[in-house]
Amino acid sequence: MRNKEMNYKEAVNYIDRLQMFAKKHSLDHTRVFLSYLGMPQREKKIIHVAGTNGKGSVCRYLQALLTGEGKKTGLFTSPHLVTIRERIRIGEEMISEEQFVRIFEEVRKAAGEMEKEGLGHPTYFEFLFGMAMKFFDEEEAEYIILETGLGGRLDATNSIEHPVLTVITSIGMDHTEILGDTIEKIAEEKAGIIKPGVPLICDATDEKALGVLKKTAENAGAECREISENAFQIMKITGKDLEFSTSNRYDDTAMWKLPTTASYQPMNAVLALEAMKRLVKEPTASWRKILETTSWKGRMEEALPGIVLDGAHNMPAVRALAKSIRMQEKFRSPDGKLIVLFSAVKEKDYHEMIRFVCREIPADLIVVTKIPDERGVNPGELQKDFAQWTDSRVVVKDTVKEACSYVTACKREQDQVYCFGSLYLVGEMETLLREAARC
Repeated sequence: MRNKEMNYKEAVNYIDRLQMFAKKHSLDHTRVFLSYLGMPQREKKIIHVAGTNGKGSVCRYLQALLTGEGKKTGLFTSPHLVTIRERIRIGEEMISEEQFVRIFEEVRKAAGEMEKEGLGHPTYFEFLFGMAMKFFDEEEAEYIILETGLGGRLDATNSIEHPVLTVITSIGMDHTEILGDTIEKIAEEKAGIIKPGVPLICDATDEKALGVLKKTAENAGAECREISENAFQIMKITGKDLEFSTSNRYDDTAMWKLPTTASYQPMNAVLALEAMKRLVKEPTASWRKILETTSWKGRMEEALPGIVLDGAHNMPAVRALAKSIRMQEKFRSPDGKLIVLFSAVKEKDYHEMIRFVCREIPADLIVVTKIPDERGVNPGELQKDFAQWTDSRVVVKDTVKEACSYVTACKREQDQVYCFGSLYLVGEMETLLREAARC
């Protein structure tokens, strides 16, 4: 089996199994892995992005803007929602199944050689990261955008020693069992991607996190460009998009439009725009048109009319989502109902999320379900939690498929459904709603 060439399904299964037996390695191990792959990171302009929330959106905006400038750009993100191929893209296109299998075989060969030398097989994330870098090298990508998987300091992507730019998005309380139980500790882990002399662009919203980032940048001799909430102003929100303004040294006032109603996305767009000014030097008129059509799956995404999917799965993200929902209230029909579809994984603070949802989101109906993973919280437990804090009806559905069928059947044209709490839930809903749209 080891020497047999695999098809796409077999390759994916092989990678998935790595989550069960491959152990976490040091960054030196990842660097050795890259050397076995032929040092695919050499002579590449790499932008490294970390943060608690928003890093995927920043990466997506950067990819769209760089591609629009005629730059061949590789994008590595995580996690995926529907297919593992989403993690590896050139420009707007994800890696094909044929390309995936070909690159997989090359990387598997390198991993096998490492095992023979007693170096240990790459982990799930390491393996995919290696595949991405190998693919980008073979495709001769000029720019590579890397999203950290978890944290920053010890993340496999941090094996890259000479990026051209680092970006750190909003920092909040998430993965506390791994990253630390204070904002400062989590910020220290994110700040681990800051490199000597490499410019940093960061979200300056949280003062405690910003203090850590500024100190780390100063110690590394890295210029720090802080983006505060004063850097932009939301001017208009419709039922489908929003407009915001920015003021900077290039133009007194610039107006921008995004195809989303998510109030948290202007900050991510501004971080990407500031990064572009460092990379391309001068903004162009085409940037406005690009942002008007650039979206990111699972971020306030209207998957079907009146059904919105959002990847909010921690308290900072749920707070941001609630703000966006409240700003959308005036566009909802007076007799329309607000329906929440919710699930969560055990390691998240879902108790706090539920209390907040009941307090800040005026849901008329709440549907809870369990994601198809052993980490998923039992929906009966979720129902009990909701019942403590709301008088609204709470319905239990054992599977995401049943929950999807239920909300689509009971939703009227004037109603609005928000699905959130878990990226696994959003991914399942993406698949189910896509199938429903084809029928």
